Amino acid sequence: MSPVIPTHPTSRADMVRSCVHYRDGRRVADLDLDAISDVLEVDDGSFVWVGLYEPDDALLAKMREEFELHPLAVEDALKAHQRPKIEAYGDALFIVLHTAQAAGNCEIGVGETHVFFGPRYLITVRHGASLPYAAARERAEQNPELFRLGPGYGLYAVLDYAVDNYFPIVEQYRSELETIEADIFDRQFKRDTIRRLYDLKRDLTTLRLAVSPLNDVLAQLTRFYPHLVRDELQVYFRDVQDHVARVAEATDTMREMLTAAMSVNLSLVAAEQGEVVKRLAGWAALLAVPTLVASWYGMNFEFMPEFKGRYAYPILVGTLVVIVAVIYRVLKKARWL
Repeated sequence: MSPVIPTHPTSRADMVRSCVHYRDGRRVADLDLDAISDVLEVDDGSFVWVGLYEPDDALLAKMREEFELHPLAVEDALKAHQRPKIEAYGDALFIVLHTAQAAGNCEIGVGETHVFFGPRYLITVRHGASLPYAAARERAEQNPELFRLGPGYGLYAVLDYAVDNYFPIVEQYRSELETIEADIFDRQFKRDTIRRLYDLKRDLTTLRLAVSPLNDVLAQLTRFYPHLVRDELQVYFRDVQDHVARVAEATDTMREMLTAAMSVNLSLVAAEQGEVVKRLAGWAALLAVPTLVASWYGMNFEFMPEFKGRYAYPILVGTLVVIVAVIYRVLKKARWL
C-alpha cells in the first residue's frame, strides 16, 4: 500500500504537529507556543523540540518571536523550494534537506525539511512529501542517556530517519530495473520499455540531487560546530554520512546501468531492423531472376528464341528453378533468409 501524502493544512492545529519540553533527556511536558520563551528563559539545560508542517506566515512569525530566529532563515522556511544547505546564524544553524517517499507505481514524492537548530531548541518544518518525524522523536526518547546531551541527538534522529527513507525507494527502483532488463531482450520492440527507462532515470536523478548535498551538510556538522554537536554524537552523524554515501553509490550505479540498458535496447532494435532488411533483400534477390525473364515476355516481340523449340519453354522454366534454388542456397548459407 502506498503511503498517504498529507494534504495542505488549513488550521494552526494541523500545522503544529508537536511542541515538547525536554530536560535531562526526558519529556517534561507538551507546551503551548506562548510558553516557549518562558521555558527558554530558565537556564536549566532543558530544550524544546517543535514539529511543524507547512506553516503559514503568522506561525513562522510566532516561532521567530519565541526562539529569536534569524529573519532570513524564517523567510527561507516559508518559501520552501530551497537547495539542500546549512547556514550559520550566530550560535544557531539553519539546515535544509530534501526528503523522498514512495508514492506508488515506482514514483517518488519529493519534499523538504527545514531545521532550526540551536543550543536549546530543535524546530523541524516539513513541506510536501515528507513523512512525520514522530518515529524519530520516539527513537530519541528511548535513548535518554544520549538525548540528555541536547537537541543534537534529536537532529541526528531526524537526519537518520530521513536518509533511511531513501533505502526502500532504492530497492524499489532496483526491482523495477530488473523487470525492465527482462523486457529489453524481448525480440519484440516495446516503446513502453524506453519510456520506463527514461522515467526511471529521471527519478533516480531527482533522488541523487536530493541525497548528494547531505554529505557536505553532515561533514560541516561534524567538523565546525562542536558547541552544538557534542563529541559523543560525532560517531552517530558519521554513521548517517555513511548511509548517505551508500544511497548515493547505489543511485549512481543504477543510473549507469540505466544508461547502458537504454543503449543496449536501441542497439537491439537497430540489429533487429537490420535482420528484417536483410531478409527482405534476400527475397527480393530470389524474385529478381523470374521477374526479369517474365518481363521479356511482356515486350510483345514477334520472334522469341524459345518459341521454335518443342521443349524450349519447359527448359526455360527448369533453368529458372535451378537459378532460384542456387540463389536461395547461397542466401540461406549467408543467413540472409
